[in-house]
Amino acid sequence: MDLKSILNKIKVNEMDLDAAEAQIRSMGYVPVSDIAKIDIFRKHRTGIMEAILAEGKDPGDVVEIAKAQISATGRVLITRLGDDHRQSLESHFRSEFIEWSLHRSAAVVHDGTPAPSTGGIVAIITAGTADIDVAEEARMVAHEMGCETIAIYDVGVAGFHRLVGEMQKIQEKKPDSIIVAAGREGTLPTVVSSLVDVPVIGLPVSTGYGAGAKGEAALLSMLQSCSVISVVNIDAGFVAGSFAARIANTVAEARKCNNL
Repeated sequence: MDLKSILNKIKVNEMDLDAAEAQIRSMGYVPVSDIAKIDIFRKHRTGIMEAILAEGKDPGDVVEIAKAQISATGRVLITRLGDDHRQSLESHFRSEFIEWSLHRSAAVVHDGTPAPSTGGIVAIITAGTADIDVAEEARMVAHEMGCETIAIYDVGVAGFHRLVGEMQKIQEKKPDSIIVAAGREGTLPTVVSSLVDVPVIGLPVSTGYGAGAKGEAALLSMLQSCSVISVVNIDAGFVAGSFAARIANTVAEARKCNNL
């Protein structure tokens, strides 16, 4: 059903406004040649933004998809970038309109449109420096979904005193949700969850070697957590960031409604 048909049905009282809104939202995508259909209403429909997964895509196609999404929404998040993707983005967009993650695992390209701000707060913690790439993907997703982000990196249980020293940031900022990225034995999310009163999302990372290779040991350890956590797939930074941001945005909306 096209937009004109929907409007005609409303006009003759064959469709109410709620049904019309649902129908229009389901139509909301922008085709890019024959390679992609950008779901520009995904954020309104589900609360989770549309993003471009660069991994497995031709760099030129990533650029074309990015151009289309920027035209439709003003900003686009691109994840899992390789060197060839980064070079293509830098050659097609002005540098002041590209925001890179700390280790350039993700990027936001925009036309000057600012990131949204919801009032939600998400903390991102890593066990080791090797976990930062995946954590940065999660951080940028949460930021693009309107959340303030707090990064606390390299505080794994091999030196537990490092985490203790950083817990003051958590107490001061009072995040609405926390992502904890860890490889090897994946213990840190369980420890963090035992110390805080907000939801913790375990993000297993494919670091480590031997029996712990590819993040499988970290994933299984998190699934067996004694303290209550949620767990996403190995290296699933986008999923962790989206889930944490949805929690934080829901809490922020409740604060607004209750004038807290």
